[in-house]
Amino acid sequence: MSDFEVESDSGENTDSEPDTALPPPAKRRLTPPSGTALTAVRRQDVGDQVWIGAPAPESGPEEMGKDGSVWLSVPLGTGRGRRPSQNILREIAGPTAFARHGIHDLESAFLCLMDPLLLQHIRDCTVAEARRSGIQWDLSIPELKAFIALLYVRGSFNKNLEMESLWSDEWGLPFFRSTMPRRRYRQIMRFLRFDRREERQARLASDKFALITDVWRDFVTNSIRCYRPGENVTVDEQLYPTKARCRFTQYMANKPDKFGIKFWMAADVDSKYFLNGIPYLGKDAARPAGQRLGERVVLNLMEPFMDKGRNVTTDNFFTSLSLAKCLLARNTSLVGTMNAARRELPPSAKQRAELHSTKTVLTGTEGKRKPETITFYNTTKVGVDSLDQMARLYSTKGATRRWPVAVFCNILDLAAINAWVLYRQCTGANIARRAFILELAKELRREHMLAKAAPPATVQRPLLPLPYVPHPQVPERRRQCQINAHCKQNKTTVVCSGCKRPVCGKCVVQLEPRCLKCV
Repeated sequence: MSDFEVESDSGENTDSEPDTALPPPAKRRLTPPSGTALTAVRRQDVGDQVWIGAPAPESGPEEMGKDGSVWLSVPLGTGRGRRPSQNILREIAGPTAFARHGIHDLESAFLCLMDPLLLQHIRDCTVAEARRSGIQWDLSIPELKAFIALLYVRGSFNKNLEMESLWSDEWGLPFFRSTMPRRRYRQIMRFLRFDRREERQARLASDKFALITDVWRDFVTNSIRCYRPGENVTVDEQLYPTKARCRFTQYMANKPDKFGIKFWMAADVDSKYFLNGIPYLGKDAARPAGQRLGERVVLNLMEPFMDKGRNVTTDNFFTSLSLAKCLLARNTSLVGTMNAARRELPPSAKQRAELHSTKTVLTGTEGKRKPETITFYNTTKVGVDSLDQMARLYSTKGATRRWPVAVFCNILDLAAINAWVLYRQCTGANIARRAFILELAKELRREHMLAKAAPPATVQRPLLPLPYVPHPQVPERRRQCQINAHCKQNKTTVVCSGCKRPVCGKCVVQLEPRCLKCV
């Protein structure tokens, strides 16, 4: 089998990913001449050639794609030698100094991503929505964090129940009942907002994502600020499942969940850290004419991480010769499968695989291995897919008719993964992700629980030094205490000097006989 080298990377690209020596006959395979690879060159006006990759003087005949790209057949192995400069990482991967100085426990790792200003913005928008309906309603930051803790616990237990059923004695969890009443949770979910309604119409005219743009942008900015990726980054798509009505819901028949909101994402291959993300909102009027959507997506996602010697792995939707040239100019390499319909490919790259004889049985391959490029691609293509799989395993997603709430749940899922990566690398703790989520939920609700346990901060009226008056004894038979409903079987002959109702010893103030309601 021969390899196929496309543009800027030091390896070779192919449209197929064979797992055995006998691929299915129907697959299309890039089949340059045996023992050769194809390298793209670009002719200039003076007739010289600029190589995309390492030059090879012993090249074969030229081929030309439909767009005028010139390709040369290069013998395999001629490009080996020193590592290309675009594949040398020039910074240390891992948490940044900002993250290392700010992370000391699980909650601080979470707050590096969902910072207090972001939570304050959500709180203000939620309270404004509640008061818009004319009710006096308030929400504190500790209570909002306790609300988020309930979402995380529900996802970690993976209970396929209605959220409100988790307060029941039979199916619920004590964690929910002790954190807040079900009615209070229902109120927060009802009023939960991420933008101000009075500004919405003006923003929707230019931004379809305006209902949650600020929260998404701040989360992505914090994720970029806290982590430097390794030398391999994956760019792919995520379809977050939801059937909530919005103008950019996608239907993708090849996905397990057919309907949802699509996000373009970049993820670190080694740690599965979410690096950058862009929601797909339909046709982008700002995209330059002639630029492919996949090329624009990769360049936007990789902008904060270029010029450092990293590699990007993409699938055939994104990979193109023009993208490789743009990345190579920014000291970044590209590995990916190539769509055989690309105009820049030469004719030999579009040949169908030869049909195998049905009368021959393959008994061995004599130790023949896959090309290094295919092995590298199979290893590095899984970044976003693994990230999405991890997010779905303990997802906070619940039934909702509002798409901003669905996007917020996706943000919480990604924030939990990023916080887990940051906490492990900053503290050296080896903690499982589910255990991390449960402990994080405890820390998020701690301040709210302390506020609930504290006595109410009400101003008590000082008791005046009233003169002692003997308890007036009523010359009637003893009567039932009429102050508190729980005072059962407490009969007394003492009456309150204020309301003249019978009062027992538990409900009396030991100065003048007045009940607790008259003091």
